[in-house]
Amino acid sequence: MEFSVPALAPEPLASLPSPAYLIFRDRLLANLDSMIQVAKSADRLRPHCKTHKMSRIIELWVERGVKKHKAATIAECEMCAAAGAEDVLLAYNPVGPNIDRLVSLAETFPDCRFSATCDDPRPLQLLSRAAAAAGVTIGVWLDVNVGMQRTGITPETPGAAALYHSISELPGLEPGGFHVYDGHQRQGDLMERRAAVAAEWSRVLTLRSEAEALGTAVPAFACGGTPTFPCYAAMSDPAIELCPGTSVLSDSGYGSTFPDLPFAPAAAILTRVVSRPAENRLTLDLGNKAVAADPPKGARVYFPDLPAAVQDIHSEEHLVLITPEAERFAPGDALLAVPAHVCPTSALYDEVAIVDNGQITEYWKTTSRNRRISL
Repeated sequence: MEFSVPALAPEPLASLPSPAYLIFRDRLLANLDSMIQVAKSADRLRPHCKTHKMSRIIELWVERGVKKHKAATIAECEMCAAAGAEDVLLAYNPVGPNIDRLVSLAETFPDCRFSATCDDPRPLQLLSRAAAAAGVTIGVWLDVNVGMQRTGITPETPGAAALYHSISELPGLEPGGFHVYDGHQRQGDLMERRAAVAAEWSRVLTLRSEAEALGTAVPAFACGGTPTFPCYAAMSDPAIELCPGTSVLSDSGYGSTFPDLPFAPAAAILTRVVSRPAENRLTLDLGNKAVAADPPKGARVYFPDLPAAVQDIHSEEHLVLITPEAERFAPGDALLAVPAHVCPTSALYDEVAIVDNGQITEYWKTTSRNRRISL
């Protein structure tokens, strides 16, 4: 699949140092609105901020009535609360000093409800002690493993419902529901994806029944990510909260793998030719410190102006392309590149240039790219 990006006017193109991270404002706003349309209601959304890590985007969400958010780090939780979020789920099991940091967040932002996931009784008890000592209440979601095998407890594990029930008996804690992340579901065909999600969902509902039989309510399910976003959005259970992340900015990786998703790339990297080492080679200042390096080498970025170029050498500060069109370019010429994985790419930049109608109108800080803001 080919991906186009809006043009950048000559003046900002000439003055902006590279590599630089860009967000096209119109594309971003369209993606936010499309996410609400897919969800059918702003109330059903709990978008994951790990994709962008920017306070300004949280503010845009809040302006649209999306007050619940999902995060992966304490810094992201702090960013969300400071930007106006009213309910933040740390979708990461807190351990060690992060337990006290989470409790400190609840003390610092009393108007925001904080919660976290768990899949083991020991950190649950430590969180209870810390929350009770501070006089705050932390919500806890059972992290349910439906097949990804990264974290969580399977619905069939003996004691899974009892572990969730124990949250209601621990001081300083309250049951939040089930966290159901299924990043392993990556079927390119939407109907196949829906069938796979439905097969998992019956297991989750069985676990809910078991928990309710013990006397503990399951008020919500925090479900899925971007690939399974439309699958859960099509379900009618009022407890479902939808947790897409990547769709906010989108990228070439998800765009090519999941063509059914109605989101366009809103972020790109400005890069320049720094050398022409051979007739068919271009060397760019787009090393693996400037774009996420977790996709396979050779497929970490997409060039709308050179879609067939082979990405040969990718080192810390250089990306070498092999293309018969190399003669079109000279050192200093600029290209725009769409990341294959936008989430870790965002974390590589302190700030992002906002492009509106071809002009750079402002810069936004990548607020929570570091692990700590103040707490």
